[in-house]
Amino acid sequence: MKHPRRFRPGPIPSLVFAVLLPLFLYLGYWQLQRAEEKRQLQVEYDTRANGPAVQVERRVQRAEELRFYRVVARGRYETDHQILIDNRVHQGRVGYHVITPLRLENSEVRLLVNRGWISIGEGRDRLPAIDTPGGLQQITGVATVPAEKYFTLGRPEPSGGGWQRVWQNMEMMRYAAAVPFPVQPVVVLLDPDNAAGGFTREWSRLDAGISVHQGYAFQWFMLAAALASIYLFMSLRRRGAGTPKQEQP
Repeated sequence: MKHPRRFRPGPIPSLVFAVLLPLFLYLGYWQLQRAEEKRQLQVEYDTRANGPAVQVERRVQRAEELRFYRVVARGRYETDHQILIDNRVHQGRVGYHVITPLRLENSEVRLLVNRGWISIGEGRDRLPAIDTPGGLQQITGVATVPAEKYFTLGRPEPSGGGWQRVWQNMEMMRYAAAVPFPVQPVVVLLDPDNAAGGFTREWSRLDAGISVHQGYAFQWFMLAAALASIYLFMSLRRRGAGTPKQEQP
């Protein structure tokens, strides 16, 4: 005759379950939250970018005045403090994003313009040649605020104490502190049809990674479900199981 099962969890499985289940659930909900944040950012981006173009002023503006708006500005490129953002991939090829300061017309303020992607060229020991048009330019594009939190392996120091041309990330505060002129707190993604000295410009949507976050969330929730199933299976024991039989006299 089979004995009914009863719930008798062991101390070690209970401890593991109590630690891992909240962790798995937290990671799953966190991934869903990241997906929702990207969706909301894309909605804000589309609303502002599809509206009327905003003229960049000659004074330093607040980031929120320009963020995600399509902007227009006139000025001249200056390459002395141009930087290349490393490890940017286009169609499976590694390269750089070219960030060039634009000195606004009749102003000392510079506006950083992401002119697009270029191939890494022959190798990292030799930077690619970058053509930059001279004279007055009119640029249009969407103003973005680079992320402030990112993973970095360190900052290689420039040889000879000169200007560091290759950066791992676009760090606005670091850039503003390193240059001798005022800078607008945004980077403009140059429009693909703008003729002001651009390169490959296929800008990613902000919600491009939503499905990835949702997939990760599903995996964490499935791990939580599997953990609960294993814990219940191990904790349900048949009544009398593990009790030694008494010898008959």
